Amino acid sequence: MDLKSFVRDIPDFPKKGIVFKDITPLLQNPKAFTYVIDQLAERYKPKNLDAIVAMESRGFIFGAPLAVKLGVGFVPVRKPGKLPYKTHQETYDLEYGKDTLEIHQDAVKLGGKVLVLDDVLATGGTAAATVRLVEKAGGKVDEAAFLMHLSFLNGQDKLKSTPFFSIIQY
Repeated sequence: MDLKSFVRDIPDFPKKGIVFKDITPLLQNPKAFTYVIDQLAERYKPKNLDAIVAMESRGFIFGAPLAVKLGVGFVPVRKPGKLPYKTHQETYDLEYGKDTLEIHQDAVKLGGKVLVLDDVLATGGTAAATVRLVEKAGGKVDEAAFLMHLSFLNGQDKLKSTPFFSIIQY
């Protein structure tokens, strides 16, 4: 299936000079959305993961159904103040400033094998921060996976030694 045909370019969003990759058409098409989840499940079923760790908010769209399909736990990574229990925090650099993510301290079991999952690997800050959060919580990241990889932004460099996979590459 040509998944790129379900991703539309939105010029100058969220600001001038950026071409946003909008996945809404893919999500609106049940065959395309199911295909994505099936492709991820086929890749990760043999890995015997303990959990899927996904980032707010578009990562949740893919992470929750994949966790259900694999029969593993789902762990949300969120912005500060959104998780009700004790958390680990990780602050990371953005193009213009900083951002912070949190994970519950007991979100993954010690040594638990997890997949970090998000919709897009762009500059890599969010993904790298999430990998560090999983490690702080005692888990081991088996791989990071994305629907799309915008390779021209070099986000893979921030993942350092974490293997990664994407279904669509730009």
